[in-house]
Amino acid sequence: MNIRIDDIVEVIAGDDKGKRGKVLRVNRENNKVTVQGINLVYRHMKPSKNSPQGGRLSKEMPVSASNVLLIDPATNKATRISTKYNPDGSKILVARKTGTLIRVLSKAANPRYAKKS
Repeated sequence: MNIRIDDIVEVIAGDDKGKRGKVLRVNRENNKVTVQGINLVYRHMKPSKNSPQGGRLSKEMPVSASNVLLIDPATNKATRISTKYNPDGSKILVARKTGTLIRVLSKAANPRYAKKS
């Protein structure tokens, strides 16, 4: 999964389809991400010493990572992503439609993938 904290993503399925938000948490074991303002549920709090008012607090719940897409910085639209190797051997993340660089995944530490001249 190439989604990281602070990425901007768009929801492509479910009740919040079409909404965008910033990734708050990534759970790689369960393949889920928590996005700001997406998949809100109410937590009913009983009045207690810590919260004497009580009431309903809304909080974000995780959504499946397959239901979100990264935003392409060139077009500002949701896009699929792929990984590629540069000629120097560094691994990069690019947008499928435009080929725009999204981020560098790893430096050119492994010369095995460098193109031989």
